[in-house]
Amino acid sequence: MLTNLSVQQLRQAANLKEQIEALNKQLGAILGSTGILAPSKAAKPIKKGGMSAAAKAKISAAAKARWAAIKAKSAPKAVVAKPVVKAVAKPVKKGGMSAAGKARIVAAQKLRWAKINAAKAKAAPKPVVVAKPVVKVAIKPTAVVAKPVVKAAVKPAKKFTMSAGARAKISAAAKARWAKIRVAKKK
Repeated sequence: MLTNLSVQQLRQAANLKEQIEALNKQLGAILGSTGILAPSKAAKPIKKGGMSAAAKAKISAAAKARWAAIKAKSAPKAVVAKPVVKAVAKPVKKGGMSAAGKARIVAAQKLRWAKINAAKAKAAPKPVVVAKPVVKVAIKPTAVVAKPVVKAAVKPAKKFTMSAGARAKISAAAKARWAKIRVAKKK
């Protein structure tokens, strides 16, 4: 609004404002106050809300009565003095397991190992006893008897071998898959 005014109009507005202030001072001198248009500095702002001292005391008394009733309900009826016994500090046991719990775990573990060992015994081939012939040596009068040698006839498990053609097919398929992935990423 002030930006649209000319310099002459602004001077005229300033002169009018000075005249209003002068008239306001004259009015204040006649009436004995600062005047109608001047803001009153002596007026105190009106306090909103607030509480009187009596109201605060009443609320405090009610709160104390409520807490007294709560404490009376939770307090024991008769207080009996107990002798003071000093306890010897014991180390705090954290976690732990009962003896029965440990025994159950040990029994279950022994059962598991028995099953595993039984399965191994079934899978293992039986040893083959190969007896060597008794050889008598004529040089000495006492005969030398060879003890039988026990050899286990364990055949190694046959390993799976793949033909060269099968390897080539798998390799070609893998290369084709990777080529598709690379093409899809470029799009």
